[in-house]
Amino acid sequence: MSDTPHYDVLIVGAGHAGGQAAISLLQAGFTGSIGIVGMENHQPYDRPALSKDYFSGAKTFERLMLRPPAFWSERGITFHHDHQIVAIEPQTRRIVALDGAMFRYETLIWAAGADPRNLSCPGAGYAGVHTIRKRADVDRMLANLDTVQHVVVIGGGYIGLEAAAVLRKFNKDVTLLEAQDRLLGRVAGPTLSAFFASEHVAHGVDVQLGAQVAALEGNEGQIETVALSDGRRLKADMVIAGIGVIPAVGPLEQAGAYCANGVVVDDCCRTSLENIYAIGDCAQHQNPFADGAAIRLESVQNANDMAKIAALSIVGKPSTGRDVPWFWSNQYDIRLQTIGLLTGYDEEVIRGDPASRSFSIVYLKDGRVKALDCINATKDYVQGKELVLKAALLPASLLADGTVPLKTMLAETAEHA
Repeated sequence: MSDTPHYDVLIVGAGHAGGQAAISLLQAGFTGSIGIVGMENHQPYDRPALSKDYFSGAKTFERLMLRPPAFWSERGITFHHDHQIVAIEPQTRRIVALDGAMFRYETLIWAAGADPRNLSCPGAGYAGVHTIRKRADVDRMLANLDTVQHVVVIGGGYIGLEAAAVLRKFNKDVTLLEAQDRLLGRVAGPTLSAFFASEHVAHGVDVQLGAQVAALEGNEGQIETVALSDGRRLKADMVIAGIGVIPAVGPLEQAGAYCANGVVVDDCCRTSLENIYAIGDCAQHQNPFADGAAIRLESVQNANDMAKIAALSIVGKPSTGRDVPWFWSNQYDIRLQTIGLLTGYDEEVIRGDPASRSFSIVYLKDGRVKALDCINATKDYVQGKELVLKAALLPASLLADGTVPLKTMLAETAEHA
């Protein structure tokens, strides 16, 4: 037991949330020992860029690092790489890794994120079938890309769309399959869905909606064909599955933590287990920008916010303040920036002309601004934040007028409140 590494704060997960938790502890004046246990042999890096700039070659891996290596060592933060934590012992304040390694803590921050959902159809285990969640996933795809021409992307969410865009840059034949009747069905309104479908088709992607995968077929362990439920068979040298994620909370749940859609945390990011916090993609929390609903948010902004909240609670300066959720996606020459959450919206207002490929969609609920999707429209994204924060009540006709800057509309909120 005496040889077991012991930290005042031990962080499980070396992604955005885990890295920011360590940084936020130091910024809050914490002077105790900090350890970070991660599954990869890397210090924290920008994971969302994997399916964008890293896959495309626009950025090297070194440019994805959140901080240079010296940053962590100079501040006394210790990393333990290549450990998958499989058990938590709350009574003894100890965690156990798959390889038998053990670590002790006074306070634990669980920032293990989420694991990609794997295909469940027959043949899902063939070589050439990929998911995108960590550097090694993308490296495996890149290593085989020279021998690949026909790629089937399963899932029309952001991961699938970003991967399809990169593959077209590499001049690969891409078929994108989405089981629902539109792309981005869980995260965007119909206008944005239709816009991206049109863009991908224009760039040569074969977009197939309402497509159900029955099985994957191959030869000598290698993927060759995607069989659809309607009997069609698609040639596939590579398959990329982007069908969502599963929160990585198994050890917490087994230890007795209350879990639902992820591990449930309070406003200070505390789980139901004593001295254990949870942050980032794995943590279900009540979010004021989702009308107080209990949700999980898979975003850098949420990872950073929850890290700061947990750190402040640990040092005895509790704060529950949250920033407006924001997201982004790069596809071809399109820059999508989202501010706010669409939860419960009842009206879309289109600001500008989608045909121009520079426009915004304002989402309203009971006439108040909930969120904006901004396509090549950074000014709307920046200025729209205040409208979301204030839940601005504005006429749809005014919001739709692209000649009127959003920042000038705040004065209108008082008149229509």
